[in-house]
Amino acid sequence: MPRFPYETVDVFTDRPFGGNPLAVFTDARGLSDGQMQALAAEMNYSETTFVLPADDPANDARVRIFHRTAEMPFAGHPNVGTAYVLARHGRDRDGVLRFEQKAGLVEIAVGRCHVNCRQAR
Repeated sequence: MPRFPYETVDVFTDRPFGGNPLAVFTDARGLSDGQMQALAAEMNYSETTFVLPADDPANDARVRIFHRTAEMPFAGHPNVGTAYVLARHGRDRDGVLRFEQKAGLVEIAVGRCHVNCRQAR
């Protein structure tokens, strides 16, 4: 059985189990629409994202967002959380991530702490 890596993050908080939870499948290649929907339902978070290769090489990823029963064209906290996960993996380009989504292109600026920053938990 294939394995699909994912991470869970708490968005808009500075503490574990606060904020808005999100599951991010960091490499969703090989998953069908139905499997993505089933996984989002299984995760039971308000949203789950699935990261795929971008159609346009100028962009960093194609990101699909699902909630428990349907796909969404855009949502704020899933973009923030997905950007956080991908940036931690070094997938941004000079502090910018460009996501292709059903609603269009979403560009996210990534900020990094260099001095006096508290580590994410």
